[in-house]
Amino acid sequence: MSDRPSNGIRIDRIVIHDTESPYESAIATCQDPASSTAAHYVVRSADGAVTQMVPTKNLGFHAGNYSTNLHSIGIENEGYAAHGATWYTESQYRATAELVKYLAARYDIPLDRQHIIGHDNILAPADRFIHDQHWDPGPSWNWQHFMALVGAPLRGKPGVGSVGSAVTIAPGFDENEQTVEVCPQDDGSGATEECTTERQPANFVRLRTEPRPDAPLFGEQTIHPDAPGTDRISDWGATAQAGQQFIVAGRKSDWTAIWYSGSRVWFHNPHGRNTVPARSVTIVKPAGSQALKVYGINYPDVAEYPAGLSPSTQAPLSMYDIPAGQAYVATSPPTPTDDLFPSSGAVVVGAKKMYTVQYSHKTALVYADELSVVGHPSHHHS
Repeated sequence: MSDRPSNGIRIDRIVIHDTESPYESAIATCQDPASSTAAHYVVRSADGAVTQMVPTKNLGFHAGNYSTNLHSIGIENEGYAAHGATWYTESQYRATAELVKYLAARYDIPLDRQHIIGHDNILAPADRFIHDQHWDPGPSWNWQHFMALVGAPLRGKPGVGSVGSAVTIAPGFDENEQTVEVCPQDDGSGATEECTTERQPANFVRLRTEPRPDAPLFGEQTIHPDAPGTDRISDWGATAQAGQQFIVAGRKSDWTAIWYSGSRVWFHNPHGRNTVPARSVTIVKPAGSQALKVYGINYPDVAEYPAGLSPSTQAPLSMYDIPAGQAYVATSPPTPTDDLFPSSGAVVVGAKKMYTVQYSHKTALVYADELSVVGHPSHHHS
């Protein structure tokens, strides 16, 4: 068991999921002792009814990443990511927003997109899980509407600053139509019998390798190591999502470049209409001339575990790094490495600290002592 946060394990994130099943079966899964999956809450589509499945002081196994589970609360929304627009209802958004506001106040979690995230924003903990990363709640979860409902709208005058400055992705939703291909394996409902292409409102901008509309989409390392990205609805690799913050890496007519997943990628941004300049952000970059290793989890070093406790181990993700000269936005102050043994309640805290950074569509962890930090903003709660 766990007794967060009084046992020293902080709760600093809320993770939004979708169930990929009807409400009743999601409840049954969370109640099944043989199931390895349980979020803290499930929210019904029809009326926004909220059912608590796991006490918030306990770990919920919802994110597929133990470090994220340690420090987060998981909320499942009834729905299917491939058909999110027809499942995510206004009552569901409002009920989830009220729940998020309550939890944020209770645990002092900042109300912003850096601490209210999707399952699709969580990186795999280790190489062996890298090809099975989630993409829910998907492109149809209206982040800008949802953040407005929690009282933290992505507001600001549209625009884009100079190279080296930070921007928040803010493309709107209803007018931001994107072409997506939905294939049977993307659709947990079973309603899709063959791959079909449709245009629909979306919460992201598409990322290309060059500043032109016919340029290939960015090929994310673990999805397309040797090929361009695609417009498959499940292909999160070439999408920057509403509320995420990146560093401007170039500007050319109607196009803006950002550092993303170790590369320079471009998105269409006429007059800066899809971005808002981001102020008071911490910008980090490799301290030396070597590329920076990135991690999916933040455990203490093996030598820091007391005798009798089997150390968790971590290794950098081999397909990812941050090359020298690139810069990324840190999504929260650096936090100590830590681990929890639920059977005994033992907590181990390491001496090193790690930053969480907006690395791509997903966040990643980097060691604080390997970074140079540009700017120390005030971390205030709105």
